[in-house]
Amino acid sequence: MGRFRQALLVSAAAVAIASTAARAQQAESAAPQADAAQQGGGDEIVVTGTRTVGRSRLDTASPVDVLSSQALSRQGTTELGAAIAAVAPSIDFPRPSATDGTDAIRPATLRGLSPDQVLVLVNGVRVNSSALLNVNGSVGRGSAAVDLNTIPTAALERIEVLRDGASAQYGSDAIAGVINLRLREARSGGAASATYGIYHTDINTARGSRSTTGEPTFTASAWQGFGLGSDGFVTITGEYVNRKPTNRADFDPRVTPTQVTGRFGDPQVEQYTGTINAGKGIGGGFSLYGWGSYQDRDTRSAAFPRLASATTTLVGYPNGFLPIINTKSTNAVGAVGVKGDVGAWGVDLHVGYGRNKIAYRTRNSANYAYGAASPKDFYDGAVIFDQWVAGLDVRRKFDVLQSLNLAFGAEGRREGYKITPGERASYDVPETGAVAGQSPGAQGFGGFAPVNAIQRSRRSVSGYVDLEAQVTQALLVDVAVRGEHYSDFGDTANGKVSARYDIAKWFALRGTVSTGFRAPSLQQQYFTSVAQVVQNGTPVLTGTFPSVAPVAQALGGKPLQPEKSTNISFGTVIRAGGFDLSVDAYEIRLRDQLALSENIQSSFSPQVAAILAPFNVPSARFFINGLRSRTRGIDAVAHYRIGNPTDTAGAFDFTLAGNVNEIVVTRVPTSTATVNPAPVLFARSRVLTIEQGTPGEKVTGTIDWARGPIGLTLRETYYGDVNQPGTTPAADIHTGQHLISDLELRYEPRKGAQIAIGASNLFDVYPDRTIATNNSTGVVGFPSYSPFGFNGRYLYARLGVNW
Repeated sequence: MGRFRQALLVSAAAVAIASTAARAQQAESAAPQADAAQQGGGDEIVVTGTRTVGRSRLDTASPVDVLSSQALSRQGTTELGAAIAAVAPSIDFPRPSATDGTDAIRPATLRGLSPDQVLVLVNGVRVNSSALLNVNGSVGRGSAAVDLNTIPTAALERIEVLRDGASAQYGSDAIAGVINLRLREARSGGAASATYGIYHTDINTARGSRSTTGEPTFTASAWQGFGLGSDGFVTITGEYVNRKPTNRADFDPRVTPTQVTGRFGDPQVEQYTGTINAGKGIGGGFSLYGWGSYQDRDTRSAAFPRLASATTTLVGYPNGFLPIINTKSTNAVGAVGVKGDVGAWGVDLHVGYGRNKIAYRTRNSANYAYGAASPKDFYDGAVIFDQWVAGLDVRRKFDVLQSLNLAFGAEGRREGYKITPGERASYDVPETGAVAGQSPGAQGFGGFAPVNAIQRSRRSVSGYVDLEAQVTQALLVDVAVRGEHYSDFGDTANGKVSARYDIAKWFALRGTVSTGFRAPSLQQQYFTSVAQVVQNGTPVLTGTFPSVAPVAQALGGKPLQPEKSTNISFGTVIRAGGFDLSVDAYEIRLRDQLALSENIQSSFSPQVAAILAPFNVPSARFFINGLRSRTRGIDAVAHYRIGNPTDTAGAFDFTLAGNVNEIVVTRVPTSTATVNPAPVLFARSRVLTIEQGTPGEKVTGTIDWARGPIGLTLRETYYGDVNQPGTTPAADIHTGQHLISDLELRYEPRKGAQIAIGASNLFDVYPDRTIATNNSTGVVGFPSYSPFGFNGRYLYARLGVNW
């Protein structure tokens, strides 16, 4: 409670100061501002969180951030997830390493909640999640989330982030909020750019220091708008990314002389993405629209090194080897629809489809059970997730009270999930001549066996009603209800009430109360595999089973049920001239929360050993409901614009935004295992990951300056401490409190050649290093939970042209 009370006092002081400033400016007229909407001002019209046409960001009853394409692109990173996290304090985007597929498809969090508790839309349409289930030791462990990096930054006009529960408006997953990616709509013009960057950093790990200059990343992107008839448009975007791996591993004490044997950092990536967005009038007041995106991503990350031994010599690696986990992710998503007016009613009918396939290979590896005949490269199988969604939205404005907007609609969804097995050598012993005493499967990442193969689907239908009434000139009230039926677990119903009261033109109060839910994903219900997972820095062979599988039921598994939430928020909006401030306090209570259980080991008891013996694994885990948690926090965003790019001093755009967040797990599930004594399903490391795995405080201050075509951006971001917990307090790894500085200088005329140079993490700041006693292998140099990564200073240049 201390952190939350402190935040309340700070926020109250900020509101008081801002109120005085706003009253002082009330009589002043705002200076003309060029590109105000592009700079993130308060007049942007939003479509997320409201179904009333024409409402601006600062007029909504719920907090909505608008992130412009300029804010996203004017930084070193070209990863969309990292770019959003850099400018939105309530979003966290850590860079996990040594976590198999999660290295390639990184999850983002909103307000510290699970990555799958935020709904992602593209042009207002729900998009498919990744086929990946995060089952290793990363932030978001147990989630199957949308991969934000499948949409290139160059394809976006803006992003709207609704920081409020919205299941009653949008359905499952919107417990923490909604991220709506709005694609660029252009009938003409275009741009192309190339960004090249390298790390120039000093790496100080627990056992030694070294420096590196290199590990480059190259990104090339281009977009072009075309007219389609007299009123239509087609905008096409392409992007290519080539990123070399980084390595921040410590020195390995197990070898003489001591040296770096692991590879711990960002993976190697080669990625191609294409996006199209189009719209065209078809007569009668109707228009046809559609969009689509396809991405091919090849990622190569490293497992823990296998040091030289008699076994590695036998399989052809006399000096040991470093297994490489190669994921090939292809993601295709798109939607088509028609919208227009039928009399006084606005109608929007659309259908969308998304499919993600992740094929796994293990390279530079071996299957010890094959001995000298072992292959070096293995095909491990694939996971596939696809989703159909069809929706109908209807709205009408009535001249009742000041105004009344009625919206209602329906949505149907079909989801599918599939696991296909790999080649025999990736998961099993050879048919003949197996080496006795050796575990089967590719080292680093064992393949999916035929027993893991599965194909499942489910369907859901839902309907909603949303009434938004301007009761008086000052009072806005919004009421939404939604009912949904799932073919696997049944029915759910949710509601939301929002209100806003404008006390004066410069000062308003707003608040919401809502309930929400998140349906257990098919990945959580049916994923099954046997793989090596890292526990306290040591790989452990572990089986992951569906909660209803016999082995899981014997250990306490049950059919999965939806997570449920209650959200309460209260805030204020202050604005005058070029200044605006929003402060919103919130509380989110979660029940029946889903989580991946502990690795229940055979050493726990003879009964557990007997259950696991037929599966040839020393430990097992599965998903469980039953967690309860409470999240409290405050979001504050202050923004001030002064001057004009044509003035002698130029234009200044100041933004100060912060999030204070406190998560407390109030209940953990009790085991219902048939064995006695029952194993612990959820221990301290899982609890602390939820409570302390994301920063409790994050504050970002940004200064944008422009004078004619010359511009500069300076960003300072403060991150509170994050705990990457082990099974005991002595094994915990803390990141510490750190301030990260980013700087960019650019020459950007509206048309013609452009150039920018910059530095991300200008002062080469790292999270606190992993101490030697917590790193017996020397692989994990820094905590992978770090919210700003652990790569150090990044220098970059961007060349482009607009036309």
